[in-house]
Parts: sequence; structure tokens; C-alpha cells
Amino acid sequence: MNRAVFLDRDGTIIAEKNYLHRVADVELYPGAAAALKRLADAGYRLFIVTNQSGIGRGYFTLADAERVNDHVAAELARAGAPIVKTYTAPEAPDQPSRVRKPSPQFLFAARDEFHLDLANSFMIGDKLIDVECGWNAGVKKSLLVRTGYGAKMEQDSPDALKSAIIVDGLAGAADWILQNTGA
Repeated sequence: MNRAVFLDRDGTIIAEKNYLHRVADVELYPGAAAALKRLADAGYRLFIVTNQSGIGRGYFTLADAERVNDHVAAELARAGAPIVKTYTAPEAPDQPSRVRKPSPQFLFAARDEFHLDLANSFMIGDKLIDVECGWNAGVKKSLLVRTGYGAKMEQDSPDALKSAIIVDGLAGAADWILQNTGA
């Protein structure tokens, strides 16, 4: 079984900082790398799926976002939690996009490229669009973390999140996944 965990970046793995585009501003959440290592050790392949509307708005470039993505991936790899691939949607919310979350397109692309079983995979994020992305792709479960915008999402959209698993952060997400899959 080739299963994966798809992760939002800002507000999920790293601290939410509006339009983050400088490596110097990256701050991994405490325990994030260790939680992802546990998932990797259990056989899950890790992917980042991130909307970076600052590119489409002209605030920073795709190259800026890629430097941040590469830095995050390097930090996680050093901790034993390698990111297989990062998918970045550069469009602003009002621009046409086939890939911007909640579109499942990046998850389908990963499924096809890496022969993943989406029905035994998970999506983790801090926004409704993240969990919707997972639902739209047919993952086993979508999890909302209370980091980043997650606590506010939980408060503002309880009905929309009824099917989501809600946890405090990535450690809680890893715990839930590992406890509920026998991994």
C-alpha cells in the first residue's frame, strides 16, 4: 500500500506569517518535524500542498516561494521526515486556477506520479479549503489542526467541519492517524 499524508504548509507545519516569502522568517512549529518523522517511519510518504496567493498578487515571486519550500523540506529531511514533493499554487483567489485548494488536482497529480492510494491517505491543514481538498480527492480522512487559522475555522465553521478530525497540531494529527490505522 503506497499511502501518503498531504500537508498544508503555512499554519500547519510552519507558523502563519502573512505572505511569508523569506527563509529567515520560517519558523517550524515545535514538535512538527518529530510528528512528521513518526508518520514517515510508519510508511507514509509526505507531500506539501500550498496555496501561495502572494505570487499572484505580485507580493513575491515563485522563486521566493520555492526557496522557502526548499528550506522547509531540508529542515524536515534533517529531522528524518523527508518531503517527497511540494506542490505550489501561485494564483490569487480571484484568478483562474485548476490547482488552487480546495481543488484536489495536486493530490491527483501526486497519486498518478507516485502511485499513491488516496483512499488510505490523509490531508492535514489549518483551513476549511485544506480539508475540502482532501475530501474532494477522496482521502481516508481530512484533519484540521488548531494551529494557524485552525482554531478560528473550528469556531466559525463547525457545520462545514463535521466530517473533519480536529486536533491541536501535527503531533495530535500523527497520533490520530497512527492510532486509527494500526500503523
